[in-house]
Formats: sequence, C-alpha cells, structure tokens
Amino acid sequence: MKIYAHRGASKDFPEHTLRAYNGAIAQGADGFECDVRLTKDNVAILWHDADLKRCAGVSGRVAEMKYAQLRREYPEVLTLEELLILARENKKELAIETKHPVPTANKIEKVVIDLLSQEKQSIEISIMSFSWLALERIKIMAPEQKTVALLEKHQSKFMRRFSSAKAIGPSIENLRRDSTLVNESHELFVWTVDKDEDMQFCERNGVKVLITNTPSLARVVLGYH
Repeated sequence: MKIYAHRGASKDFPEHTLRAYNGAIAQGADGFECDVRLTKDNVAILWHDADLKRCAGVSGRVAEMKYAQLRREYPEVLTLEELLILARENKKELAIETKHPVPTANKIEKVVIDLLSQEKQSIEISIMSFSWLALERIKIMAPEQKTVALLEKHQSKFMRRFSSAKAIGPSIENLRRDSTLVNESHELFVWTVDKDEDMQFCERNGVKVLITNTPSLARVVLGYH
C-alpha cells in the first residue's frame, strides 16, 4: 500500500504549500495529493475551496481572480506546474483532483492534460474527480491517462457502474460502511485516513493508495521503514 500526502503533510503545515509538500517528502510519503482550480487567467493552482476565506482570510473567488492578484493575497500559493516539478525531482507519485462545479466547466481538465502532456511521465500520475463527466472527458482527451472516480454516498453506485475509471476513491467512512467496495475489481484510493485503526483497516482490505494528512504517522502505524 502506498501513502499519499493529502494536500501535503497538512496536519503540520498549511495545506497545498511548498512547506506542506516538502514536509511530505521528509515524512516519507510515496506521493502527493492535491486539488486544482483555474484562476481567471487560466493558471492551474493548488486550491480546495472556491474562495480564499478559509486559507487566506480574505474575500475573493479563485475563478474571478488572476494568478498575480491571488499570489499577492496568498504568497504561498502553488501552481500545479510547480508541484509537478517537485514531484518529478523527488520521484513522488501524484493524485490530482479537479474541482467541480466551476464556471469554466471542463476547461480545468484540458489545462491539466496539456500540462501532463509536457511531462516525460517518469512518475505515476492519476487524475481524480467526483464529476462523472469530467472523467469521461479525460478519457476522450487522453485515453491512457489513469483516472480515479471519487465517490459520494448518493452517487456511488452510478459512478462505480458507469465510470471509465479503473480506480475508485471512497472516503474511509464510506469504505467501512460498504464492504462490497473491497470486493470489486477497482483499485482503491481511500481518503482521508488519519486514525491508526483506519490505516490498519485499509492495509487489511487491499487498498492501493492511502491518502492521509499525516504520512509520518502512517509509516509508523503500518511498520514501514
């Protein structure tokens, strides 16, 4: 089982920052997880929320701000391109979640695919989404690209039946609640796993990727050296 750092080592550092991802490297993570959104001038940045309030403490929506403006408000903001370089240089795998719904619809997938097409693909990269349509657009644009269908409780069965993704991404709560998930042919990317007993549960049930805010704890709990 591989350990991916959820928005970096985000228990110990501000999420989606260089400090968080360098922390993940220091803590022995096998890969990085991130969320991506487009700025007004179509720069793919690492950001979870639609607005800046929670992380930057200011008003403003990502989709309505240019990258330079957003960087002035939050100097630690990282672009996906910068994270790709860091991942490649440190041989870390990458799981990229494209956020929806957004005003630019599926433009984010095109920008991400264009960025990845410039890579030599020396590391394993998966694109994840809760949006069925986004995953199918990726399948058309880049048929060989690995994708993960993220599962919400109300549309889990639909995604598992109709998505082209070969991997599914349930929450740890969803995985514990629905035992049928571990018996399917899909690979499992499970989030966000921070409790000792949940980490051990994932290992027992053949999870491929454990996504956690605490990579160092996961390595200790699982006995990885």
